[in-house]
Amino acid sequence: MLKSVSTTVSGLPGEKANDLRRMLAEEMTDRRRRAVAFAPILPMFAERADGIPATTFPPDVLARLWKAASGREPQLLPRLDEDEGGEIIVANRICQAAASIVRDRPDLVWPEASRPDIRDKGLEDLVISLDLAHLARRALPLIDVWLKRPDGDQLAELRLMVKDGSGIHADGAWRLVEILFAHLADAVLVLRILTRTSGAADRIGFLSVSEMGEFVERLLNGVSQRVERLTAWATAGGKDDIAPVMADLDWCANVLAELDVTLTLEPDSPWGMSVRESRLAVAAWMTTLYRKADKAVDAALPMTRVQTSGRMTRQVPDLSAPARGEAAETAFALMKLVGVTRGAASTFGAEAGRKALMDELVERLTSYADQILGVINDEATDRNHALALIAVAARYLELIEAKEAAKTVRRRAAVAGGSAVTAGASSAAA
Repeated sequence: MLKSVSTTVSGLPGEKANDLRRMLAEEMTDRRRRAVAFAPILPMFAERADGIPATTFPPDVLARLWKAASGREPQLLPRLDEDEGGEIIVANRICQAAASIVRDRPDLVWPEASRPDIRDKGLEDLVISLDLAHLARRALPLIDVWLKRPDGDQLAELRLMVKDGSGIHADGAWRLVEILFAHLADAVLVLRILTRTSGAADRIGFLSVSEMGEFVERLLNGVSQRVERLTAWATAGGKDDIAPVMADLDWCANVLAELDVTLTLEPDSPWGMSVRESRLAVAAWMTTLYRKADKAVDAALPMTRVQTSGRMTRQVPDLSAPARGEAAETAFALMKLVGVTRGAASTFGAEAGRKALMDELVERLTSYADQILGVINDEATDRNHALALIAVAARYLELIEAKEAAKTVRRRAAVAGGSAVTAGASSAAA
């Protein structure tokens, strides 16, 4: 926002405009310095986007903390603009000053009237985080290395930092990982750091009695909450926006897959049972999803029985069905969701059900389109409407990742003169 305003006023004439430009430049410089000084704890002044519990502080505390700490030695602030190592020394010194201010003058940073329900614990957490800021600052450039394939020296450095954290505070190791956790957009990646803090950390017996086990608890609770949301979505009929459903499903799959890789869970342990229950619940949800998707296609592209000769009848597409409407939209959403469950189905043991549904839908939708093409030249048939129904069928095939079958349907319709069955038109029709 400051950059945008600065650009807007850059060409304005007059002394007032110059004053405004100077004020904007000073504010941008001040915020840049604040970001350098408080880099280790900066993400902790906002809630996590994924909703996983973490140590956080009210955003308004940040501005007051910086104002108080930076005012101690203002002559050192220009050093934060450097990039030669000196800025690290100054940044750590400012964090130490900030910790002292929080201890000695907490009201200056966090007034008693501001969030009194969490103030006492928040002040304690903030002091400890600032005490550990110098260690976290050293760790930040190494996070990517620790998340991948660290060598022996890199693992030793991580374990030494954790040990140093324990030397600063009794729970300093956990607090240090908490700071690093704030820098991880994907919460499950904290497992990789946890399991590398000690040679025994990948065993459930170690983590379950360690303060570090709290991170595993948070992830498992996050899975349970998302499973509840998935169940509620299915109970409501599955007509709401599917984007949050897709995100919840992917999140659960990623967490459980990472747990399988990083931890050795005993089946009868509380964590092992929690994981098993979550898997079973999601597998049941996916089975329900596949049944709903199957029925939704029947409702969107219904068949009707016609008499052929004598008493003989057969099922044919109902060409009076609308190409748009609630039924088509519901089927569209469910087909899209079926398509994106491909990876998750393996994680939750529902791949067999997904594969069976896919095979059945490909055969049914392809046959549906072929039958319409068989009667499309009948003078009594509404050609445009029939092509729109074929477009819907092709789009459903595309959504469930049956792209070759979708191309075949569109190609046959094009040969029959169905210019409406293009990718764009089919999307609109669906």
